Amino acid sequence: SSLPVAILINKSTIAKLKNKFMSAQKPYSFFQSVEKSFDKASKFTKWELGLLEQIKACNSVYQMRFPLKRDDGTIEVIEAYRVQHSQHKSPCKGGIRFSDEVNQDEVMALASLMTYKCAIVNVPFGGGKGGIKINPKKYSTYELEKITRRYTSELVKKNFIGPGIDVPAPDYGTGEREMSWIVDTYSSLKPGEIDAAGCVTGKPISQGGVWGRKEATGLGVFYGIREVCNMPDIMKKQGLEVGIEGKTVVVQGLGNVGYHSAKFFREHGALVIGLAEYEGAIYNAAGLNEEEVFQHRKKTGSILNFPGATNIVNSSEALELACDILIPAALENVINGENAPRIKAKIIGEAANGPCTPEADEVFTQKGILCVPDMYLNAGGVTVSYFEWLKNLSHVRYGRMEKRYDEKINASLIKQIEELSGKKVSHEEREIILHGADEIDLVHSGLEETMISATREIMDTWLNNPEIPDMRTAAYVNAINKVATSYAELGIFP
Repeated sequence: SSLPVAILINKSTIAKLKNKFMSAQKPYSFFQSVEKSFDKASKFTKWELGLLEQIKACNSVYQMRFPLKRDDGTIEVIEAYRVQHSQHKSPCKGGIRFSDEVNQDEVMALASLMTYKCAIVNVPFGGGKGGIKINPKKYSTYELEKITRRYTSELVKKNFIGPGIDVPAPDYGTGEREMSWIVDTYSSLKPGEIDAAGCVTGKPISQGGVWGRKEATGLGVFYGIREVCNMPDIMKKQGLEVGIEGKTVVVQGLGNVGYHSAKFFREHGALVIGLAEYEGAIYNAAGLNEEEVFQHRKKTGSILNFPGATNIVNSSEALELACDILIPAALENVINGENAPRIKAKIIGEAANGPCTPEADEVFTQKGILCVPDMYLNAGGVTVSYFEWLKNLSHVRYGRMEKRYDEKINASLIKQIEELSGKKVSHEEREIILHGADEIDLVHSGLEETMISATREIMDTWLNNPEIPDMRTAAYVNAINKVATSYAELGIFP
């Protein structure tokens, strides 16, 4: 009490600064990272605080527990979730993941991203997400089927699934098999529902799936990055030539998304110099073939020791390889404030959900690294899921009504060209011109249009507002404006 006032003030100030510093060191949860990015972008919008809080909040969170009788007779309690983030558009849409890492915070974050993702690519869904806290590798096929069917029945009980309510899809640890179990269970519990196939997407073709769904996310990543690379001003700023051809690429994750991302980059002239998985990474400056690496891993259980490649024992070090384009296609928060300063890529394409933290974004801005955000870049999956959902509701496959008609019109055009020019069209050209669009052609075309349009919209928002610091913030601004407009048009908010 006898200390001078100035010293007391200084001590108080120091204590406050210390507390502020310590709180700043606490890592953000995934959902908090999404909220932080949202708040960063909301400053560049005109909407009132109450509406912004409504957009940001998760509307419904369903946490469930149910028993599983395992093959050995023991009973295990399964933990699972389904989150509906927003119903500004119906139905909600989002994948179901099977992972030991599943928790409520993660599912809420992923559901939030789905809302913004769908808004950005103009897909009329609200955001949803589901997860079951299991490692699917530790369960038999029969056990996984029982888990999936019970999870579906729990969703049906609470009205958390349906073609007009909430439409799941595959995610990490799930695929066509699990989706077929879901649609079968739903159909058995909802007899006579003619649109039952639309209760889930990512199904096998025989169960109402759509051609092109499997590669959709990876292809969408390629289309989005290709469009960025075709923008002269952006490439000049990054010190790169226009176009994909010749660019070096590193891909983290050789799952469905990473595999197809690497495939499309390689097929269009890029050089995939690094591939990483949880057991390690490999590097070859001359380029790697993702299919050969995949087969090597299937045979040996690891991507390491691939012929001609150099092993990188710590897979996280692959993120720091010098390259033009880095594609993190695994899990969230792999690039953070600690390792972001060591990233050498000039462009980062977020194929995974939330691979870069807000702290990493700040480092990228300082270093001039262009981070193309996940919330639209990996929207290929939900875009093609939208096409599948429409197919299920219309009960007709794409191309069925117009394919032969288009081929006849094209044949007539060839005939007229040959008669007028006096020259024969070559066999190769004839094959191209005569081809009527199949389902996969139309799906890929719709996906390409979606990704190109979204990229241009985001870039226009970013480049026309110098105060917006990065592409992610610009994407959030677009998403917020579209969702808020939907609420306003519904008359819920002025």
